[in-house]
Amino acid sequence: MSSQKEIREIEIYSTKRKIRKHRISPKVIEREIRNILSRKVSGTLLGIFLLIPEHLRLGTWDLIKSWTGDLSGGLKARLAFQIVNEAALCVNGIRQTRSLNHKGFELANGLPFIATDKEIHNLLAEHTIEEGKQLQINLARLRESLGHYSGNLWAFDPHRITTFSKRIMPKKKSKKGNLSKSVLQTFFSLDAETGQPFGFTIGSSGVTVTKASIDLLKMMKSVLPFKQTLLVADTEHESRILIDYINESDEYDILMPAARRKGIMQIIKKLDYQRHWAGYSTAERSHKYKKSQYGFRLIGQRCGEIKYSYKPFIATGDQLSLELLSEKYPQRWKIEEFFNFEGKMGWDRASTMNLNIRYGKMSLALIAQAVTYELKKKLSAPYKQWTAEHLANSIFKSIDADLRVQDDTIIVTMYNVPETSGLKKHYENLPEKLKAEKINPKIPWLYNFKLDFRFK
Repeated sequence: MSSQKEIREIEIYSTKRKIRKHRISPKVIEREIRNILSRKVSGTLLGIFLLIPEHLRLGTWDLIKSWTGDLSGGLKARLAFQIVNEAALCVNGIRQTRSLNHKGFELANGLPFIATDKEIHNLLAEHTIEEGKQLQINLARLRESLGHYSGNLWAFDPHRITTFSKRIMPKKKSKKGNLSKSVLQTFFSLDAETGQPFGFTIGSSGVTVTKASIDLLKMMKSVLPFKQTLLVADTEHESRILIDYINESDEYDILMPAARRKGIMQIIKKLDYQRHWAGYSTAERSHKYKKSQYGFRLIGQRCGEIKYSYKPFIATGDQLSLELLSEKYPQRWKIEEFFNFEGKMGWDRASTMNLNIRYGKMSLALIAQAVTYELKKKLSAPYKQWTAEHLANSIFKSIDADLRVQDDTIIVTMYNVPETSGLKKHYENLPEKLKAEKINPKIPWLYNFKLDFRFK
């Protein structure tokens, strides 16, 4: 029997999409889940179960339990799982008017109900910024073990997320000439070869671009086996402190555009340029900030044959300037592709500026992105090139399916799935496939049931 301390009251969505109080305990959760499974489930949201084997491969359950501190796998860990799966569905909170209850989504989280946004808000508010950063570090260690990073070229980028918070705060312009608006300033790092993110930090009035960038580098250093890794960054990252930090490290080199200040432009226009092909030349010299004991390479890029345009770059290391500018720097745009393709998972808007909540929610969204990446790797073209929102709408939320239990296995039958998707090949006879990979096929948040799929 559960003790009284294990019983608590939370807000959930009822079958009529109304908020009501519900008294629960670990025993109540298990009993209600088993009851739902015994009655079978039919709907269009069972596609989210395709992510469960990817969660098993990644080790999501232990990761979430560590972040929540709920090592027994109780309510808090399951609520966190709801946040992860919400991100995979590209929804920003399950509102009353679009409750996902009684369609299978709640079972994927190990819950017999959908918790309200208030309960999710309270869970996120309990955790600190440092706990959010540690979650990113732990996730990155798992991703490193799965080969998600090549580790040789990393893109850094400031990413401003529109916020609808009613707080009074400084407003910023995304581009010159645009209207100022309230934004959440974030700084992301991403493997520019695989296109997969490591993590992020959040800027505020008390956190400069330089400090946020150095904090992110320290997080990366605790996980990744760097060997003179090249960082490609934006002009916004230019600062004496950051360049000095890079020069003092044995792990990094950096390449980024320099601000087009009058003095810098006068210097690069006077350099002796080497022509590489029609309309493209480069030149460089050593340069040094005032009050800095370290120098760096100031590289000039000249375009045109008669009328020239110039662009200055800052670099450290000894790679050839032509290779840096023509091959390495264009890879920085992989991070823009990431926001375009994956932004809907939780990096396109921010409803609150509570930094504890933002770190928690966005860090949990990184888990959703990691398992979705594993799923997309198994899909055939063009499915693997879909955006996160397109994948969610077409597979997680639109395939007719039913769910039933046979012995110790949950069977999800999916109807009218195109053969060209490649799903059948990878997800039918799933327990045997997981065992062959030396992964326990039992799902701990679903009381050690196994999972299998049928495609008709």
